[in-house]
Amino acid sequence: MKPFLDVRDLTVHFPIRKGVLRRVVGAVRAVDGVSFAISKGETLGLVGESGCGKTTAGRSILRLVEPTGGSVHLDGIDLRSLSGRSLRSMRRRMQIVFQDPYGSLNPRLTVRSLLEEGLVIHRMGDAAARAERMRRALDRTGMPAAALDRYPHEFSGGQRQRIAIARALVLEPEFVVLDEPISALDVSIQAQVINLLADLRRDLGLTYLFISHDLSVVEYLSDRVAVMYLGRIVETATAGQLYATPLHPYTIALFSAVPTVDPAKRRSRIVLPGDVPSPARPPAGCRFHPRCPIAEAACREVDPPEVSLDGHRVHCHVAARELDACGGDERRASARMTSLVAATQNAGREGHRQP
Repeated sequence: MKPFLDVRDLTVHFPIRKGVLRRVVGAVRAVDGVSFAISKGETLGLVGESGCGKTTAGRSILRLVEPTGGSVHLDGIDLRSLSGRSLRSMRRRMQIVFQDPYGSLNPRLTVRSLLEEGLVIHRMGDAAARAERMRRALDRTGMPAAALDRYPHEFSGGQRQRIAIARALVLEPEFVVLDEPISALDVSIQAQVINLLADLRRDLGLTYLFISHDLSVVEYLSDRVAVMYLGRIVETATAGQLYATPLHPYTIALFSAVPTVDPAKRRSRIVLPGDVPSPARPPAGCRFHPRCPIAEAACREVDPPEVSLDGHRVHCHVAARELDACGGDERRASARMTSLVAATQNAGREGHRQP
């Protein structure tokens, strides 16, 4: 089946300029060859450390940041080829909910003005029809119609984020980028907002790109999950596959940090050495190799190939070999990879303790 959103080899490079003449001397490779697809009504979770390029990828899909290369198709329409009126018309079908509701809502405008702005730009109905759309959008997000005549500072953080979600919904989009929509909220409010987003997807048939660093929330809301590191996707699978059988060393390290009250699900804590390399000077070969406990000579020189098995895709030389040795058994290969990463890290720690 043809995907609703199809992203191929997406790149976003920001030029580095120096000198009086501001000559370009390099580029920050924020997104460097990202590819994924999302089916209609599906949620794809995009996870990774801060600075890995998740937000830039999401914004470049909507062309809030202009891509440097690659292709983005929404429902078969090439978004990168659009401009002017055609791009403005397409924006009705795709919206974004930003991370910080304190910064994304103009404090000088009432909620009515915030929600009505898009309706006026797209000429969606007369005043009475617009008012009904706004009331309906607020009702869907659990906010009263009386909120229309109030200002953002009069609401709590959770209520502001509900207003931001209503602003995205008022245009009746089909695709929504959720850029860490709960990270700025209190823990007690996060569950409410996540359940609201799940209900809206079910009731309105929305398609989500859910960007987050909270792995527990991503598992709950997403159908599939893509793991991003230093501008590239290193592993993609269904949420069930990825959380049960991670194959990439970076994914294994990420999941080892997820807290759980179930002793049976606890993993050995894996602390990655060093810092994330600069995206202006990404390492050759596998970009994770400077921090990978099990990196080999090939990892330092050759880009890892993509290995795909039942929709589980991973870019790793060692994982490819382990999958082959296990006859394609993901569970065995994941257990061997986890043991190998943990054992190598523990051996490194013991070595540092020697006088």
